[in-house]
Amino acid sequence: MPIARLSSRALISITGEEARPFLHNLLTQDVETLGDGELRFGALLSPPGRLLFDLFILGEAEGVLLDVAAERREALIQRLSMYKLRAKVQVAADDRPVFAAWPDAPAGFIPDPRTPLMGCRLYGEAAADATEADYDAHRLSVGVPDPTADAPQDKTYPIEADFDLLNGIDFQKGCFVGQETTSRMKRRGSIKNRMLALDFDGPPPPFGAEVLKGELRAGEVLSGRDGSAMALLRIDRLDGDLTVEGRPVRLRKPAWMGQDVLPSSTD
Repeated sequence: MPIARLSSRALISITGEEARPFLHNLLTQDVETLGDGELRFGALLSPPGRLLFDLFILGEAEGVLLDVAAERREALIQRLSMYKLRAKVQVAADDRPVFAAWPDAPAGFIPDPRTPLMGCRLYGEAAADATEADYDAHRLSVGVPDPTADAPQDKTYPIEADFDLLNGIDFQKGCFVGQETTSRMKRRGSIKNRMLALDFDGPPPPFGAEVLKGELRAGEVLSGRDGSAMALLRIDRLDGDLTVEGRPVRLRKPAWMGQDVLPSSTD
């Protein structure tokens, strides 16, 4: 099975006797019940409830390890340090590499908490026989968004990026930053847009290209590669023929998405 080093990801170590309650009060995921060696998916939101940082959370005996976008690691360290105040925690960069394998889990790898279709992850050394581009192609084939690439910082709500469907939000836990807006969207069902995969022939349209249903705007293209791309789409405009820059595109509903998420005519 393919194993790839994810150079676009980096690690942050959170240690100290208050590491878990400190993160629990900030992140969308339950951290206090996180077992050693257990991996969960979550995010740190802005107070109005928009995505700032997507992350994986690994329980360790000494504290918690955060798997984050490498380009945003320093910014997250600074933000966590700002929240820390007098909490008994230490926040530091961790230089271990990040690897992914798919579709199954070799020894030592931890299942990806978003969906089993995404494979597994490892924090430490491994022998890679695939590239990060191979992994990205697999992610697109599964239809899972990459929030770092697909969600401009502080512009996108986590539910729009499917965090609620990919085990990225614990709605049963207590407060977290941005919780009021996030819970209200889910409770009221006021979800107008979601990230979904589009298939097409040829190279991907540019980021931000308009998706049309006839003459009506249906959304915009996000990151992609030849043959497929993610898009942020209005879920009430998915039941007809879609085009981007005059090209036909085909909506692909992923296997991990529940039956009642989209209008029945798009299933």
